[in-house]
Amino acid sequence: MSARLKQVPRILLVNPPIYDFSAHDFWLKPYGLLRVGGFLRHKVRLSFFDYLDRSHPLNASVRSRRSDSWGRGKFQAEKVVRPCCLAPISRNYRRYGLSRACFQEFLKACGSFDFVFVETGMTYWYPGVQEVIEDLRSAFPRAKIVLGGIYATLCHSHASRLGADCVIKGNEVAFLWEFLGIFPDENELPFWEGYPSLDAGVLKLTDGCPFRCSYCSVPQVFPAFQARLLRQSFSELKFLHERGVRNIAFYDDALLYSSEEILSPFLKWVVESGIKVNFHTPNALNARFLTPALAELMVRAGFKTFFLGFESQSNDWQKETGGKVDSGGLVRAIEALREADADCENISAYIIVGHPRGSEQDVEGAIRFVHSLGIRSMLAEFSPIPGTPDGEACRRWADLDEPLWQNKTAFAEVLLGAKELNRLKRLSRELNLSNRSKVF
Repeated sequence: MSARLKQVPRILLVNPPIYDFSAHDFWLKPYGLLRVGGFLRHKVRLSFFDYLDRSHPLNASVRSRRSDSWGRGKFQAEKVVRPCCLAPISRNYRRYGLSRACFQEFLKACGSFDFVFVETGMTYWYPGVQEVIEDLRSAFPRAKIVLGGIYATLCHSHASRLGADCVIKGNEVAFLWEFLGIFPDENELPFWEGYPSLDAGVLKLTDGCPFRCSYCSVPQVFPAFQARLLRQSFSELKFLHERGVRNIAFYDDALLYSSEEILSPFLKWVVESGIKVNFHTPNALNARFLTPALAELMVRAGFKTFFLGFESQSNDWQKETGGKVDSGGLVRAIEALREADADCENISAYIIVGHPRGSEQDVEGAIRFVHSLGIRSMLAEFSPIPGTPDGEACRRWADLDEPLWQNKTAFAEVLLGAKELNRLKRLSRELNLSNRSKVF
């Protein structure tokens, strides 16, 4: 049913707080929410509240305002009681982001809204979404609340029970426009001006991934790999650069795929334009596609951090989970980056820990192998997402119908035990520190 309005509607965009055992501002921005807001900027009256905006004037924590040289930092945080199902986990549970009182005061000062769009991130972060919905219902009982994003897609039935009026699954935005009775201008840029100040931004040249790794949920969110229009990406970069943003993270899940048609033309334009920014790659790069020529172009265009998806040095494990890369592919990628004068201290390889087939994976061996290459290992705790083959295999250990059990920290500790998990993390940290004192 269409919720058509005669007057120009007021829409609030909200990025909720995080409830988790750990969280860090690793260039974390609600890019999907900002894109939707941008599509509507000339058709509605927009307001924006991002609980995770460390530079927000309402952020009372001096510590959380600080950023490292690449624009990352700690969120404002407070210790909270663990949910009952997570009570056995040894780690402290926290709420990350601006306080609930800040949001409530913001709502009082704003008047009323017709619609509220709420971004949803990790499935197990839903307590933050629940909190936002409660405060919205209290302040604006008649406002229509719309959820979208990862949790709304992967746990659609669960999200539909939180009390929102509309829950968007995947990229089914046509349903959203029908619900609003407003049709967008999809040539518009993301609503970055919603931030009072902005230290870091986000870009995507593509949606989806052509690979089907057995542990990855991307195919459920973006069923098909698709390149975006390069001219749109150029405009987004210029838009961010003109606002003083100097650190930009790519959110692509397959940034290096078909690079001759997508990434390389984009980077050549960056070089020719004279735009100087620091590019970062928090989503795993596929080392198989990192050639010497591409590495040289990436470094020349401003790439500063490189996060490579490795996961395991076991060829058998790699083949069984998708065959994305092998040890030889990682070695060749590192050599290409070294030849391009990339800083080895800013090259990391992700290794999954807490995978249900971890014994075949040999996490410790992978850590030591990465260390031997002179780069950083970065442990990525496995999240058992329903609908993925590896996630479904984890139902013997956890009730995956409760999204809190999809928490990567919780599941890795249940599977390995706190002692073994901490040992692997300590080994990774110690070897990373020892690498910093060496010259390769």
